[in-house]
Amino acid sequence: MSTNSFAQVELTAPGPEDQLSGTLIQPVDNNPVVLIIPGSGPTDRDGNNPLGVTAASYRLLAEALRERGIGSLRIDKRGMFGSNTAIADPNNVTIGAYVEDVAAWIVSAREATQRECVWLLGHSEGGLVALAAAQRVDNICGAILVAVPGRPLGDILRDQLRANPANSVILPDAMTAIDTLEAGDRVNVSDMHPALQGLFAPQVQGFLVDIMAYDPAALAGETALPMLIVQGGQDLQVTLDDGQALHAAQPAARYVMLANMNHVLKSAAGEDRAGNLATYTDPSLPVMTELVDAIAAFVGQADGEAE
Repeated sequence: MSTNSFAQVELTAPGPEDQLSGTLIQPVDNNPVVLIIPGSGPTDRDGNNPLGVTAASYRLLAEALRERGIGSLRIDKRGMFGSNTAIADPNNVTIGAYVEDVAAWIVSAREATQRECVWLLGHSEGGLVALAAAQRVDNICGAILVAVPGRPLGDILRDQLRANPANSVILPDAMTAIDTLEAGDRVNVSDMHPALQGLFAPQVQGFLVDIMAYDPAALAGETALPMLIVQGGQDLQVTLDDGQALHAAQPAARYVMLANMNHVLKSAAGEDRAGNLATYTDPSLPVMTELVDAIAAFVGQADGEAE
């Protein structure tokens, strides 16, 4: 089946101030529908962002799932892209606010597809949103976590900053800033290195304070819904340790490690760092078939078990 042989239609859901916007691909027959929750920063419904990522990973994943008969809904975050009027300031958000949007999207998706429940697929930071939603929102079939951190954001930032020897000069200020934000307080960045002024910009500190309070592994352990965890061996942002931490917290989850998959869900087998990063700007490369296989098998088998 050609990816041009099915319709992708605009779907909306109520947002805090105006409508949220997304793209729906209807499932075939009795197959399920998956809500794709985007990762961090200004990432759009297709998986692209203006910071240099044009891999179209979410669009390609949605189209590949539809080849298996599985429907999908991929969405723009409140305040961004097609959802830009849903809130005036896209930085004025919390994980809880994104969970509210997930709840609204589930209502819209159920009405549009006539499905009893919706699968949540969270990529990267979107996996944290999926896990938080699993604790608070009804009519969720289960959670699919793809390239999702297994540690609190503060720990991740510390490790990433320490991993680069060039950061030695800025580490004291950076560590102090992370400690302060974790404690729920704001930091003054005016005297910090320009790189830290961007990382800890005043307009995003409210969100950083909020997200740093979440432990994704702890949330995974509290999630009773069916769960699939997929981690790539070539991921430059999220490590194998993260996927294993999520699985250790929730041993009932199905865990799949794809040795060649990178953070944008494409094969980076045999590539050096530069080659791996080159896939971030190449929408002609498909997402890994093994990822599509794992998702399709999981939602199909779990649906069968539920029956």
